[in-house]
Amino acid sequence: MEKDCRVITRRDFLLAGAFAAAGGVIGLPFTRSAQGWNGKKSRVVLIRDKNVIDGSGTIQGTVLEKMMDQAVKTLMQAPDVATAWRDFVAPSDVVGIKSNVWHHLRTPRVLEAMIRAKLMEAGVEEKNIAVDDRGVLRNPVFQACTALINTRPMRTHDWSGLGTLLKNYIMFAPRPAEYHGNACEKLGAIWKFPLVKDKTRLNVLVMLTPQFHGVGPHSFSRDYVWNYSGLILSKDPVAADATGARIIQAKRDLFFQTRSPISPPPHHISTADSRFGLGNSSPDRIELIKLGWDEGILI
Repeated sequence: MEKDCRVITRRDFLLAGAFAAAGGVIGLPFTRSAQGWNGKKSRVVLIRDKNVIDGSGTIQGTVLEKMMDQAVKTLMQAPDVATAWRDFVAPSDVVGIKSNVWHHLRTPRVLEAMIRAKLMEAGVEEKNIAVDDRGVLRNPVFQACTALINTRPMRTHDWSGLGTLLKNYIMFAPRPAEYHGNACEKLGAIWKFPLVKDKTRLNVLVMLTPQFHGVGPHSFSRDYVWNYSGLILSKDPVAADATGARIIQAKRDLFFQTRSPISPPPHHISTADSRFGLGNSSPDRIELIKLGWDEGILI
């Protein structure tokens, strides 16, 4: 269970360090000279609902769907949910939903099913939709895809610092181990592969029960997850990941009652911006829209 943190208040940490951690500690640039800067801010929607997880730890599908509906409408500035999803895909699209199946903290199946249903409501044929993770290079739908939806839970990671939306595409690499060097800083290169380049229509970073600490490969402990009860949505994976990273950093500092940098630093987020031009990583280039439950928001 979570430690008692009464000695230092949430406000103390937010004012003293959480925002500084978003740059200096996490490694996110604060300069407009980054390759990804195009003069426009990236819109990111953070939505939370304290009722999305019940007392037994079960995700409430009805609540989750309401969160998704409100978030996509806000993200796309659409009058209704159907219009928002039609802005993501056309009936002629072949859509791969890139999930994550790590058994300790996988993409919720209810969310996978919900995204599939929304795509079908937007006119995409069922045969042209697939959900996959480790088999994407063998999956005929992904091989023929014209659009991708990217979704995974946020967690700490022994190799990359954080398991992020950017890292979720590592399974598109024929030899994933080639991207593990220097805290996986070259993950952005995978997003330039022909199979995925310019195909991602929506990124959904699952922040329902994120993991904020781990020690060693594939580390997991219930002591280091908490009911944040949120989702982060954006068309920009870098901006979504950078926002999630700020929340994880703030949670670590609060939990350990001292500055506790993410280790290793998740360089791949900043290099996806500065080297690969995939999006915006610094807070001054992100339009963050916060919806719903505000208590313990940490950002």
